[in-house]
Formats: sequence, structure tokens, C-alpha cells
Amino acid sequence: MSDAAALFEIDNVERKPPLVEAAYDALKQAIRDGIFPPGFQGSELEMAHRLGMSRTPVHQAIIRLQSEGMVELRAKRGVVVRALSPGDMREVYEVIIAVEGMAAFLIGGKPPVERERICVSLERLNAELAQALDRDDLLGWADVDGRFHEVLVEASGNGRLARIAKVNIDQSYRARRLTLSLRPKPLQSIHEHQALIAALRRGDAASARQQAEEHKEKARELIIDLLNRHGMKHL
Repeated sequence: MSDAAALFEIDNVERKPPLVEAAYDALKQAIRDGIFPPGFQGSELEMAHRLGMSRTPVHQAIIRLQSEGMVELRAKRGVVVRALSPGDMREVYEVIIAVEGMAAFLIGGKPPVERERICVSLERLNAELAQALDRDDLLGWADVDGRFHEVLVEASGNGRLARIAKVNIDQSYRARRLTLSLRPKPLQSIHEHQALIAALRRGDAASARQQAEEHKEKARELIIDLLNRHGMKHL
């Protein structure tokens, strides 16, 4: 797909019919949860049947997922769920770092009242993260952490940034989930989030950007190191 076609696909996300959007969400969740694991091959009809949906919206959802790099349509083989390598994950995180850094910078330039509203939302999520770690609920922590970063990007007010971030966060989900039990308890992430929130509250856009980028750079190096150390070459 050309760059122009890919941009057209991204810009038209909101105009997808409800059934296509439902099929897209269901397929993406099935891939994230391992129902259709990396390397899975099947026909569109088989996937539609397993999801309890009709073929037409599933076909359109698959086209969209292919443009996002999550699946491939191959002649005589049907749909193949793409496996991601540590190199792929490095590229994904490079995008996430750039997007979240820009989002933090944009929030840092917003009026004080709006910044405070955003900071309160982020603090609430950060408190939930701390509670999840107190319960040793790593899956719960991962879910709330994903929401923290979604809120950060959405709060920037830049819809294109939010859509790009969502595609790449979805692709990083499998690696994050697979390495949860292998990494140290992520207590430091709570402190890094709080430092980011403090910079946003001050309206220090440059510092907020730096905090956001460094936070994700550390996550990237941790996850890629774990993938390489444990021989996880196909996610």
C-alpha cells in the first residue's frame, strides 16, 4: 500500500460502518488475546465464523488490519496473523516515543485550567496503577498503564497522533503481555508518570516532552532486552 493510500485509510477510520468497526474491534482483540496467535492462517470465512459475524464486515476489517501491519492477505493461504520480531518492536517503540513526546509537548502548552483537568485524570490512573501493583495484579497494571498512555495522547487534542499511537500500542501489546512475568515489578513507572504529570502541571512543555520520551525509551530497552535474552523472536 502506498503512503497516500495508508494516510487515506487512517483519515477514514471514523467513517467506517458500525458493523465493520465491530468486526475490526473483535478481530484486533482476538489477535491481542491470542485467539488468532502469530502465524495463524485461516480463511476470512473461518475467522468470521469463529467470531460469529458475517463475512463482508470481517473482510473490510481485515483490509484495515493489513494496512496497520497486524495481518497479511496471501494468495491461496488466506489471512495470516503477522509475527513481530524484536526489530519490529524497536520500530514500533520509536513511533510511540515520538508520538507521546509530541503529545506531552502539546498538553504542556495548553491553558492552566485544561492542563489541570488532564493532570487530575492522569493522576487518577496513576493511583490505579499503584493499587494494581500493591495487589500484584500485573495484568491489571498493564491494562491501566495502556489506558494512561492512551489518555495522554488523546488529551493532546491531535486526532492523527491518537490514531497513530493506537495502531502502534496495539502492536506492542503482545510483547508487553508476554514479558510481564519476566520483568522487575514496574514500581519505577509510577514515579516516572508522576514526574511527567508534574511537568505538565507546571506548563513546562519541553520538560514534559523529555519525561514522556525517556519513560518510553526505558520501556523499549527493557522489553527488547527481555525478548532477546529469552529468545522470543516471533511474537
